[in-house]
Amino acid sequence: MDSARRDRTIGSLCLCATAFGWALNWPLMKLLLQQWPPLFARGLAGICASLILGTLALSRKESFAVPREAIPRLLFATFTNVFAWMGLGTVAMKYVTVSEGALLAYTMPIWAMLFAWPVLHTRPAARDIFGLVLGVAGVTLLLSGNGFAFGADKLLGIVLALLCAILFALGNVLNRKPLPMPPLVVVAWQVGLGCAAMLILGVLFERPDITAITPLGLGCFVYMTLVPMGICYVTWFETLRRLPPTTASTGMLIVPVIGVVSAAIILGEPLGYREWTAMALTLGGVTLALQLG
Repeated sequence: MDSARRDRTIGSLCLCATAFGWALNWPLMKLLLQQWPPLFARGLAGICASLILGTLALSRKESFAVPREAIPRLLFATFTNVFAWMGLGTVAMKYVTVSEGALLAYTMPIWAMLFAWPVLHTRPAARDIFGLVLGVAGVTLLLSGNGFAFGADKLLGIVLALLCAILFALGNVLNRKPLPMPPLVVVAWQVGLGCAAMLILGVLFERPDITAITPLGLGCFVYMTLVPMGICYVTWFETLRRLPPTTASTGMLIVPVIGVVSAAIILGEPLGYREWTAMALTLGGVTLALQLG
């Protein structure tokens, strides 16, 4: 096997591992939130994960020094990539189903395409507009189960899930230039700082009962710490190193699909014609938004 084919094979395997690891976190996180509040649970898991990632980076003899000029960009990326994406997305999961939370969060490429117009002067093509229409149609169909009769909690969950996608997209557009540090170090800093803020807010305002955790909840917590916030970042970097970025990003669209299916199996959430059609429309639109012009 030549080196290019070997890279594609390893990259594809890493992509699958990343996708499954991140996808299964959706229903397991929903289980954990029945016992611990969202900011506290995600913040504590993130602190533990950042220590693991930092240890791995140190074992590779990578420097944790942050160039002074990169500090504002690191803090901004921490806010959009961790506090907004992980924090707001996790709080949203208290109020919406996994299918709703996952699909709303994964509209991020559509928002990024829209932000790129005024920020990067990249006019959306007809394909992009069609992708936007598909995405909006999918989300609308998904949320129409009760005739759009949302209670206050459900509406809050929808707003938070959309906000996490919008802020993450804005961060991707405004912070396109890579930070001048090793990728693993960047993630360790961002996850550590962002989750420390979540943990502090969780302790202050959520007043968690640490003893409320059960063996099942503890298992979910350990999974969230080790797999999606630990192992999956390592496999994701290997994916990006071995596969084209567009291929890797498009391949990640399997995450909400696996997340929704596993939520139906683990949590008994509805998975019928409406959910499948909504997924097909939304992810079809996202796929178009991800394609390079």
